[in-house]
Amino acid sequence: MGRPVKSRRVCQLPEALAFYPETPGGDTPVVLTFEQVETLRLMDWEDLSQEECAQLLGVSRATVQSIYAQARKRIAKALVMGLPIQIQGGDYRLCAGGDCPLSCCPRKQEAYKIEKGEHTMRIAVTYENGEIYQHFGHTAQFKVYDVEGGQVVSARVVDTNGQGHGALAGVLSGLQVDALICGGIGGGARMALEEAGIRLYGGVSGDADEAVAALLENKLSYNPDVQCSHHHGEGEHHCGSHAGHTCGHGSCGQH
Repeated sequence: MGRPVKSRRVCQLPEALAFYPETPGGDTPVVLTFEQVETLRLMDWEDLSQEECAQLLGVSRATVQSIYAQARKRIAKALVMGLPIQIQGGDYRLCAGGDCPLSCCPRKQEAYKIEKGEHTMRIAVTYENGEIYQHFGHTAQFKVYDVEGGQVVSARVVDTNGQGHGALAGVLSGLQVDALICGGIGGGARMALEEAGIRLYGGVSGDADEAVAALLENKLSYNPDVQCSHHHGEGEHHCGSHAGHTCGHGSCGQH
């Protein structure tokens, strides 16, 4: 008995489901599945690597190679022989948005979209039970505050849906966040936030609401050089600045 086929994650359905040649070469159409079209979109249109495409579809790299090769072969047949192309069927599941590992997914961006006013400053805090969660890359929630005229006008808790480390910068970017308050954070995530134009206030601990209030009053104590590296396999946890400050499992160094 063969191995069951694993459903492939499809993030965007094609605009058209059929193409017909001006001078038909035959009546029997060439059929492309939805996951084949998605693979072509990711690799040939979005310029993703096979590894990135495999991650997004939720399959192995070898499977992506096979899907991609079959799709191109079928398109070549249609072009050479003047056959119609139809898009239908396959083994796929439509992406829900939050479960996508890559920020390029349009459904993921829509899932995290929260309307933002023209004069609104948006602050996010790594969040757990009212406190600032101390490891950015593992946070399960952000508390997001909208500020207007120096006052918090609204706040909501947003789940990260299992995203981690560098992918969280894409979540924050999708949320249109201007600043982040957190505890420890790794170098790669810091770089991703910088590229997204999100100001970082790291090395902060304690109550999340109080930290945001302190930031708005220019009284927030933070560490601009905070670093955090976790080695779970060895049971170690080190947070601190480039200068070598370390701490335990609680708060990271503050400025």
